[in-house]
Amino acid sequence: MADIASIQQPIHEELALFEEKFRASMRSNVALLDRVMYYIVKRKGKQMRPMFVLLSAKMIGNISESSYTAATLIELLHTATLVHDDVVDDAYERRGFFSINALWKNKIAVLIGDYLLAKGLLVSLDNNEFRMLKITSDAVKEMSEGELLQIEKARRLDIKEDVYFEIIRKKTATLIASACSAGAASVTTDEDTISLMRLFGEKIGIAFQIKDDLLDYGTDDIGKPLGIDIKERKLTLPIIYTLLHAPKNDKSEIMRIIKHYNTDKEKVNWVIDYVKKGGGIAYATEKMKQYQQEAFELLEKFPESESKRALKDLVIFTTERKK
Repeated sequence: MADIASIQQPIHEELALFEEKFRASMRSNVALLDRVMYYIVKRKGKQMRPMFVLLSAKMIGNISESSYTAATLIELLHTATLVHDDVVDDAYERRGFFSINALWKNKIAVLIGDYLLAKGLLVSLDNNEFRMLKITSDAVKEMSEGELLQIEKARRLDIKEDVYFEIIRKKTATLIASACSAGAASVTTDEDTISLMRLFGEKIGIAFQIKDDLLDYGTDDIGKPLGIDIKERKLTLPIIYTLLHAPKNDKSEIMRIIKHYNTDKEKVNWVIDYVKKGGGIAYATEKMKQYQQEAFELLEKFPESESKRALKDLVIFTTERKK
């Protein structure tokens, strides 16, 4: 599997320029705000979403100022949702760093998220990028709906497979879909091409989330099972499949543990072991590979190029990662 550095190679210079532009967009005259923004920039992750924007743009045309605006918009939106998610989830750590709410409390964290969303609006309006504004605004709406749908269903623990896919399509896949369609929209006005890249990104986003769900069950490669989703009473694809096919008594026991004993390590490990033996892991892995393959088939509609190969490698990286 290719590493991030080799995947970034076709857009190495463009990514460096994007980072300059992104850092500039985060600056503020308010000292507290500037300090928080500096902390956010310093702990940035792999920047996969800007990579999807820039690689999509370069595969279809020539990266332009519009492409950098698109990448900045997507990263501002992504960062805002992470800050707000940490508040919603009461999370005090992200990527090995303290979260914003852990350091500056919830009130400031919410305002920082709001500020980042507003910056995104202004970046698009200041550059007259109304198409980009539409793409990202749709993403914010979808992600909010997905999060609320998950909360609503989690209360009753009645998530079926079709609802699960609707949640992850809205909550996770829509942002990667927006990254790919925004990248395309920055270099072409052809709506069919933009829609195709949106669908490509959506399939990758779904595969990415299924992989995330699988990591929660642990593998020989990363050590002991984690079971965090069970502790948070989240019904993900491996357990949804298992519940559908389990005998009535076993199903009742699994639901009883998730509802009332989701912090009991021994009982949670029993559920994890049951899901593995019940075929839940194998089923979810098969579904993930199906979405990955469908994404590859969409890419085949474009001529061979360095950027296309890098996009393929990025797809493999996101769905075969170990953490």
